[in-house]
Amino acid sequence: MQLLSTVGYPRIGAQRELKKWVESYFNEKLSKEELLQKAAELRKQHWSLQAEKGVSFIPSNDFSFYDTFLDTAFLLNVIPDSYRKLGLDDLGTYFAMAKGYQDAQNDAKALPMKKWFNTNYHYMVPMISDNTKFMLNSRKPFAEYVEALGLGIKTKPVLIGPFTFLKLSKINHGTKTYRDYTEDILPVYEQILNEFNELKADYLQIDEPILVTDLTAEDIEIFQSMYKKLLSKKKNVKILLQTYFGDVRDIYEKLIALDFDAIGLDFVEGPRNLELIKQYGFPKDKVLFAGVVNGKNIWRNHYGDTLKKLDGIADSIEKTRIVLNTSCSLLHVPYTVKNETELAEKYKIHFAFAQEKLDELRELAELFHEQSFEQNERYLSNQRIIKEKLENKEYGYEDVRKEIGSLTESDFQRKPAFAERIELQKNALNLPLLPTTTIGSFPQTSEIRELRKQYKNQEISYEQYQETIKQKITELIQLQEKIGLDVLVHGEFERNDMVEYFGENLAGFLFTRNAWVQSYGTRCVKPPIIFGDVRRNKAITVDYIAYAQSLTHKPVKGMLTGPVTILNWSFPREDLGLGEIAYQIALAIKAEVMDLEAKGIKIIQIDEAALREKLPLRKKDWHDEYLCWAIKAFRLVHSTVKPHTQIHTHMCYSEFEDIIKEIDDMDADVITFEAARSDLSIIDVLNANHFRTEVGPGVYDIHSPRVPGQEEIEEILMKMVHKLDLKKLWVNPDCGLKTRGMEETVPSLQHMVAAAKELRKKLL
Repeated sequence: MQLLSTVGYPRIGAQRELKKWVESYFNEKLSKEELLQKAAELRKQHWSLQAEKGVSFIPSNDFSFYDTFLDTAFLLNVIPDSYRKLGLDDLGTYFAMAKGYQDAQNDAKALPMKKWFNTNYHYMVPMISDNTKFMLNSRKPFAEYVEALGLGIKTKPVLIGPFTFLKLSKINHGTKTYRDYTEDILPVYEQILNEFNELKADYLQIDEPILVTDLTAEDIEIFQSMYKKLLSKKKNVKILLQTYFGDVRDIYEKLIALDFDAIGLDFVEGPRNLELIKQYGFPKDKVLFAGVVNGKNIWRNHYGDTLKKLDGIADSIEKTRIVLNTSCSLLHVPYTVKNETELAEKYKIHFAFAQEKLDELRELAELFHEQSFEQNERYLSNQRIIKEKLENKEYGYEDVRKEIGSLTESDFQRKPAFAERIELQKNALNLPLLPTTTIGSFPQTSEIRELRKQYKNQEISYEQYQETIKQKITELIQLQEKIGLDVLVHGEFERNDMVEYFGENLAGFLFTRNAWVQSYGTRCVKPPIIFGDVRRNKAITVDYIAYAQSLTHKPVKGMLTGPVTILNWSFPREDLGLGEIAYQIALAIKAEVMDLEAKGIKIIQIDEAALREKLPLRKKDWHDEYLCWAIKAFRLVHSTVKPHTQIHTHMCYSEFEDIIKEIDDMDADVITFEAARSDLSIIDVLNANHFRTEVGPGVYDIHSPRVPGQEEIEEILMKMVHKLDLKKLWVNPDCGLKTRGMEETVPSLQHMVAAAKELRKKLL
């Protein structure tokens, strides 16, 4: 029988149990011992389920309380002194690195956070300096392996590899690079190998996803050197080198020449891996872990296409040396379709979440060994479902398709040019120097969440719901005026999520009740599903935003989510190109923009937080495969607004430095960036590229509960003022305030406004 494997498994639980437990621990409602005990029960469930489904290589150490990259930093003792000085226990120190720590004596910021390759998952960025002493600092990988053994399950421990760890860490030294730390880190990995040998582990999975990105000759030489040394110390434990999210074209020949026992390749996002095998072969002394079940989407596997792919692999490798694997960790998909009791069966049959993907692995293994699999009922059933989806016309809108087909280049161009309209906007808005604002959302209290729940469950009428939401908007406008903000927002109390809310109000989307996916730490999202063509049938935000504007003489921003972010934070259909889907969404949001403008809204923010998320991992593919339509989709949304209407956008928690010129080409009037967690590094890039757009680099990190002081924000603003044109600078937090409490939000904003006012006095 064909052996089966998963790269990793979702850790949040079927009902987001882990999120709730960790947050209860933060709030001191759950003890450390209770948290650890509950986590062990959750791991037991996940291991046992995979064992029941016939998975041969079940991962361990893929569990994390916050983030596996942070786990690795803690394991390797990459802990900056600022966290050690807090005097906390190991778990307290770990969480301080994740989310910051503040008390009467201490004030430590959280580690930076970035996107994990081309996913909506975020990883914590380790900080390496000359004070870093690599050493084994945790027993977690070994403890979880032994824990599984106690259940009668022999797992495949998983580790982030040393090469990827160093490449994705931040080196806090002006002259050193990751290469300078390769000799220091390897002894720790050698010690890990020794310990797993003593535990008699069969396989150790070492993840090196950085290999699917562009590698220099130096990178390849360093990787070879590191692994020649490391593999010489492996002894009896077999090493599986696991990659995902793309192909390994830059290093394939060198990779297969190294003494790995198995290599894991992604054949979903890395179709070129099959070409590499056909061109260069695959060593007879190695096992191939073939990633053929998509770990990032929720659609049923197309058995016909996958079996054809597997047959192509089998032309070069014996079936006995092929392990059927997921393309990446199943962390990126929801837990199980079984939890969607409110979703009609006609839709559910098209989906496969993490648990269902285990069934797909098993069924594919069975079909792979049948000579006449075309007669197998499992295959026939799969083909019927695939055909039904392709022929479904329920959400097909010819008018939308026709409008997309008739677009010309002029539909993506806004007039007049930026320099002319920005002066018109300054006169119309009459804002002070260093105008202060927020990114959009305000804290979502339990009262607000309960209100939305009551309305959704039809326990209150629409009139009651709307009246309460408008009362909250009234209170917030008054609060913002009291704080002294210059540009206000309505708070987004009616929105469950910045993408899901818009999807619920657009045709072509489906929604789940429990299909949660981890975004970072305890933050989970429930991506909408794009099932068909997208169309706006009614106004979405206009009523609430116009109401907020009626309460104040200060400008209130119209808050919208942009087409690329809606696309990237949804599960997209597979039968239509991403560019065309983006244009469909853009036309829907464009209609909303025009309605807001007609209601007198002078500033409209169209958030594109996820612009970079689907950027191809190889630079040569950026423009041809993504930016060619992503930038145009944003421009399509605002191309017909009047010159005096100011268009804002917002981007957060990603690396934008290398596409800064393309971002400028979005032709927005103001762009706010995440900057606080990345030490304002983006400012130098903006300067170097003569960024024309007005900018608001975030002055404090909203993903941490700490409250920044006025002096701290003044210092940050002074750094900005020294490098950026004062007349083009806005003052704002890093991101929306939805996840924070009012007890943190109000003083933080008060300090921010006070800092801006103090600087105006000094600079005028």
